[in-house]
Amino acid sequence: MKQHYRNIIVSIGLLAPVFSQAGDFSGNVSLEGRYFLDDAAYTGQKAGGLSLSLQPEYKHKWDNDHNVFTFIPFYRWDEKDPKRTHGDIRQLDLTVAKGDWEFQAGISKVFWGVTESQHLVDIINQTDAIEGADGEDKLGQPMFKVSHISDDGAVSFYLLPYFRERTFAGTKGRFRGGFPVDTNDISYESSQKEKHIDYAVRLNHTFDEIEVGLSYFDGTSRAPQLTPDLANGVLKQHYPLLTQVGLDLQYTGEAWLWKLEAVNRETKQENYNAVVGGFEYALPAITDSGADLGLLAEYHHDSRGKVLNAPFQNDLFLGARFSLNDVDATEFLAGTFVDLNNQSKVFRVEGSRRIANGLKLNIEAQTYMDIDDKDPLSNIKKDGFIQIELQKYF
Repeated sequence: MKQHYRNIIVSIGLLAPVFSQAGDFSGNVSLEGRYFLDDAAYTGQKAGGLSLSLQPEYKHKWDNDHNVFTFIPFYRWDEKDPKRTHGDIRQLDLTVAKGDWEFQAGISKVFWGVTESQHLVDIINQTDAIEGADGEDKLGQPMFKVSHISDDGAVSFYLLPYFRERTFAGTKGRFRGGFPVDTNDISYESSQKEKHIDYAVRLNHTFDEIEVGLSYFDGTSRAPQLTPDLANGVLKQHYPLLTQVGLDLQYTGEAWLWKLEAVNRETKQENYNAVVGGFEYALPAITDSGADLGLLAEYHHDSRGKVLNAPFQNDLFLGARFSLNDVDATEFLAGTFVDLNNQSKVFRVEGSRRIANGLKLNIEAQTYMDIDDKDPLSNIKKDGFIQIELQKYF
């Protein structure tokens, strides 16, 4: 990892002439406060506290925007968990467009998927698990990408020369089980370890109201296999090689969005399928001011059954998205996961509103109810929380 960051510093030095050119600076700084609803379940864990994050962004475009250089570093300081105090380069890349072709090289972020409650097909970037409980935050991924773009879609090829290990909470952190994850002693199936070259290809195409994405990935699994080391009281990480075939599908009607994501994944140890699908229905304006309400429902299935990396094996997500459509961009999303086997439930709500020029208020809360002792979520059932974040954009 140290060599990885030395390479990044050298790359920044080589790109210094680009920084000297006129470009656009922006970004945000955030103050976050987190409060946990229950006392910690495991020895050493701390209560909620404060954290600060900084994410500046530099973007330089030239040649009629056909060339774009982007640099987005990220740093967080956390009052309670030293493991959550960390930095990353979310993006440091150059994109060049030539006719119907687009070339991208550097550290980048790629998102695949259409569903709301889980992104099965999204596999290029590693999860930055210490950032939040929903797994939405991602680490920057070194890559080379080539895309051929048409009026109806694109085909993209990815070469991924370096693997990023998942981040995990430390002994003092929350959102973990009784054993913290060992982030130092890590094993790989590949003898090349983190230097194994992964590759992927994705085809997306639009047919009138239907958007289809087909993808294939071959490389190191982004999700580690965790096994207990009882002698040292930790969980050991092992990263197997994996192939994934993915499908994402979305149909857009006047008031309906039908969504589907499905994957087949194969390692030496197992071959399994997973799917999430459902809809979002937009109700007509519910107030004279034009506020919108959308209803969501998605079903989850995983052929492995209940395992640590797949808590949503036979689960239903029900939710609602509310937007005031006001000048302050006030939005809320609330939803519940219900396990159809044991009736375990997870309730989550998030919202945002601009409260001043360049200042945004974000709220997030999650709680666990009736969690079965055999459910993978039982490890974190006391980690229900309320989080408030003030975000200043510049």
